[in-house]
Amino acid sequence: MKKLIFVCLGNICRSPMAEFIMKDLVKQAGRADSFQISSAAASSEALGCCMEPRAAAVLKRHGVPFTDRRAVKLTSAMIADADLVIGMDEGNLLAMKRLARQEDLPKLKLLNEYSGIPHPVADPWYTGDFETAFYEIQQGCKNLLQF
Repeated sequence: MKKLIFVCLGNICRSPMAEFIMKDLVKQAGRADSFQISSAAASSEALGCCMEPRAAAVLKRHGVPFTDRRAVKLTSAMIADADLVIGMDEGNLLAMKRLARQEDLPKLKLLNEYSGIPHPVADPWYTGDFETAFYEIQQGCKNLLQF
């Protein structure tokens, strides 16, 4: 079983969107039993908060099922237990590297390494553009099915 963790700043927008998009894709591909997918925050500022309503709305608009969830903080133990930890931007990657043991560094990646999009996924909390974030996350997740 492949264990994937998606990471964004607060675990209320991009990473939960990625978690639910990826869960939907693996289910559609008949590979749900092959993956354990979760998400976490690079920071502590939104811990315990629900998914941002605009992120939930874009998932709903695109027919991606999701459940209620609360933001959690990424830990070094989570990284050690995962096969791949995927950040949305360089700030996330830096936070991930600070938590990771040396031997876990190779499993830390950015989502745009899989999407073919030449830039990290911008934070829609600040840009307000949840549609673009959804599209870019979906492209990366589609390619992660090969993982």
